[in-house]
Amino acid sequence: MHDIEVITTASLGDTSYLLVSGDEAALVDPQRDSWELVERCAGRGVSIRYVLETHVHNDYVSGALEVRSATGATVAGPARAPYAFDHLPLAEDDEITVGDVTVRAMETPGHTAEHTAYLVLDSPEGPPAAVFTGGSLLVGSAGRTDLSGAAHTEELARAQYRSLHRLTRLPDATRVLPTHGAGSSCASGPVARGRDRTTTVGAERRDNPALAPRDEAEYVATRATDLPPYPAYYRHMAPLNRAGPAVLGGVPTPRPLSPATVAGLAGEGAQIVDGRDRRAFAAGHVPGALCEELDERFASLVAEVVPFGARLVLVLPEPEDEAAVTAVVQLLRIGYENVAGVLTGGTDAWAAAGRPLRSFRTADATELAARLGEVRALDVRPQRPEGGIPGTLAIPLSELPARVGALPRDGEIWTFCGSGRRATVAASLLDRAGIPVRAVTRGGAANLPRH
Repeated sequence: MHDIEVITTASLGDTSYLLVSGDEAALVDPQRDSWELVERCAGRGVSIRYVLETHVHNDYVSGALEVRSATGATVAGPARAPYAFDHLPLAEDDEITVGDVTVRAMETPGHTAEHTAYLVLDSPEGPPAAVFTGGSLLVGSAGRTDLSGAAHTEELARAQYRSLHRLTRLPDATRVLPTHGAGSSCASGPVARGRDRTTTVGAERRDNPALAPRDEAEYVATRATDLPPYPAYYRHMAPLNRAGPAVLGGVPTPRPLSPATVAGLAGEGAQIVDGRDRRAFAAGHVPGALCEELDERFASLVAEVVPFGARLVLVLPEPEDEAAVTAVVQLLRIGYENVAGVLTGGTDAWAAAGRPLRSFRTADATELAARLGEVRALDVRPQRPEGGIPGTLAIPLSELPARVGALPRDGEIWTFCGSGRRATVAASLLDRAGIPVRAVTRGGAANLPRH
């Protein structure tokens, strides 16, 4: 018998799994910050024997080496994965045992060339009770196949088609336990928010649009084209995971920084990231700071506008110590490790030290709608399904840092998006560049006229 704990990282749209049988466990596709889970297992008298990787991850830094360092677990993964560190390679039908459970490798290339799923069998001769599908079969979707580059997309899409149909030949009752879910950019189609993170083979065979194409060619035509852009930081993840990320042993504590130190770091090129509410930021912020509200999307938006590897200074909401842990963990998950520290006392301390704050005006979508055509408006949404708003400029937020220098400076620019979140990030970029700006912080494109 076995138990499977579902561990969701909503900020990345991913799920890890802890398979427990007796006093042994295997941890599947762990996040980097798995230290608390390791402690809980030790407290329960459960030994993590294996860390199982379904593929070389493109969307987060793996926690496999963290878990191995803390527990002595064996890292096991696809035999075709070119890991540069010691690991147990698992090819088709290779098996490991966890307590009384057999885990059997099932090669399922597609999402990546080396992708491998793992069957969970209570008896070696019995039907699988569950399958860890990683980035192959997802809840209502399938893993995208373009993350290894355009030259491999069609080949991997064809492999994905075959892998999906191989998985759906498993018994209907087999639990499907994917790594990628709602909120992940690793899916080739929408994963409905609010749906369960796990499913069954029978439910997916009945309801999954990725299984609708009648043949391989139709699948490639419908699932491997018109894919939305994926986050820029993705291109750094696979090389880091293949090489093996540095073992941290816990959440590093960012050091407290004085206003003078922050000013010095900024002068040396450090990026100041302000995690406060967008309206508080607009009302007063450290010159040059970028607004990235500290919630579950914090790090992903940092990655849209801050170069990978950049040195960071954080300005955080109260309580600062708690916010610092939240921010640093999110950043570590996607490889942003170079956090110089936190401005102690935030903007109040900055102002008290006699240093000026910057500000810009805000508006809601109703105000922009009334003046559309009269003011210069910049749409920073990643996609514009309606084809765009007439009379506006359009630059996706992720492209804005490289293109901000080409924007006109002879008048105020109103930034907008779908909710006000990206609009405020964009406004902070324009403000840093010295361009007069007003952020539409409430409402967005849905409130604007199309004609």
